[in-house]
Amino acid sequence: MSVSGALLSAAIVVLLIYGIVIYNGLVQLKHNVARAWSNIDVLLKQRHDELPKLVAVCRQYQQFEQDTLVRVTEARARVASAREDHDVPALGAAEGMLRAGLGQIFAVAEAYPELKANEHFMQLQTRITALENAIADRREWYNESVNVHNIRIEQFPDLLVARLFGYQAQPLLRFAAAETADVDVKALFRA
Repeated sequence: MSVSGALLSAAIVVLLIYGIVIYNGLVQLKHNVARAWSNIDVLLKQRHDELPKLVAVCRQYQQFEQDTLVRVTEARARVASAREDHDVPALGAAEGMLRAGLGQIFAVAEAYPELKANEHFMQLQTRITALENAIADRREWYNESVNVHNIRIEQFPDLLVARLFGYQAQPLLRFAAAETADVDVKALFRA
């Protein structure tokens, strides 16, 4: 074999190994995004299971705002649907509605001393608040995983391998503008 043939063979082997390293890195990023989504999914399911209990406790107080409970129930259904469909944009919008409804339940509960004193209500409020915090943490991790994935599949030479194997950009989990705005507490008590 000539020197040029050996150099060409060595270059092909190096390129092949480099392509394999890039591919394996992309696979790892894809699975990181899937794992981050699964962590969110688990927490959303846990919160989904707690919300009917919270609504049931609130309904024991006949004068409690039924509109608020209906909004939370509808938002819960939208979150469940988006979660099952893996529809990240719809999940972001539904999450905004649900979080606003939960905030309203907890704010309105201030006007019901018997409800606030209810041990079951307090346990549910603590549990749901802890789940909300965990979901926020997991959303941050999901968005970071998606960001790293999306950047990597657009960088050269990784984009060549990504396109070859059909890698697509993943959507970030975004929030409704209403969710990031300041809460008007006075309006909650007038409602």
